[in-house]
Amino acid sequence: MNQYCVGIDVGGTTVKCGIFTYNGLLLDKWEVPSRKAENGRYILPDVADELKKHLSEKTIEEEDIAGIGIGVPGPVEPNGYVHICVNLGWEDRWPAKELRELMGGRIPCACGNDANVAALGEMWQGGGRGHENLLMVTLGTGVGGGLIMNGRIVTGAHGAGGEIGHIHVREEEEESCNCGGRGCLEQVASATGIVHEAQRRLSRRKDHSKLRVYGKALSAKDVFDCAKEGDIIARETVECSMRYLGIVLAQVSMIADPEVYVIGGGVSKAGNFLLEMLRKYYEEYTPILKPEQKAEIMLATLGNDAGIYGCARLMLEND
Repeated sequence: MNQYCVGIDVGGTTVKCGIFTYNGLLLDKWEVPSRKAENGRYILPDVADELKKHLSEKTIEEEDIAGIGIGVPGPVEPNGYVHICVNLGWEDRWPAKELRELMGGRIPCACGNDANVAALGEMWQGGGRGHENLLMVTLGTGVGGGLIMNGRIVTGAHGAGGEIGHIHVREEEEESCNCGGRGCLEQVASATGIVHEAQRRLSRRKDHSKLRVYGKALSAKDVFDCAKEGDIIARETVECSMRYLGIVLAQVSMIADPEVYVIGGGVSKAGNFLLEMLRKYYEEYTPILKPEQKAEIMLATLGNDAGIYGCARLMLEND
């Protein structure tokens, strides 16, 4: 009988691993350094070695494992093929098939994009628990998105489903995004984008702002902290960022109509201050929806563990 499932969240610095019971109780978690030498060829073998050791310590047999889910930082096609993961040095890989072979060929494995599996984790045991239609938004160095409909990840035809960070929102933007486009949501609503937006305002204006004392060390947290204290330039920056994010969430509602938006990533630590501002703009740009039809907007609760929870849940989908 399948009593356990395993989540493996592969990152550019470390691989987070977790063993779960079938109903979502985390029994054990650990990290493995991501050895990226030789195009990351050692990452999965290292994971397999550590996983075998932890399963042995807990006397968990292969036949008791529903499967192993893997999250990777790049697009994953529906058949599990990964064309490229830049941060790992991977090209043309089949991570699930490779890990299954490394584990002896008998334990089922499945692979998903890291943002998508994090969304699945928040749906299963986190901020979106109790809802089967949600979009998770991660506001970090970039803006990630994971779309869940009817309890399942929506990847789209090429694995790009839920990539809200690269929706075009700003026509007047002259600088390029990392994706090669211009005017992406990520350029204004990510931690990096929020800092850049604040610095633009500081360079154009001469009025007093607490933000000036931070210089090049300015962070998104500093911007939010100063905005909470009433700093005008900081407040304008946050309003700008949340307005564009509110526009995108309104657009998603007109296409996918989720029940809830779950906001995670480092920027989400601004808490209710961020949520209240974001809700204001989401409300403004969804006039067609009745109040009871508008999606809830709430904070993610699993933090850095969302990925391993989602990877484990990925396997229960396929069980």
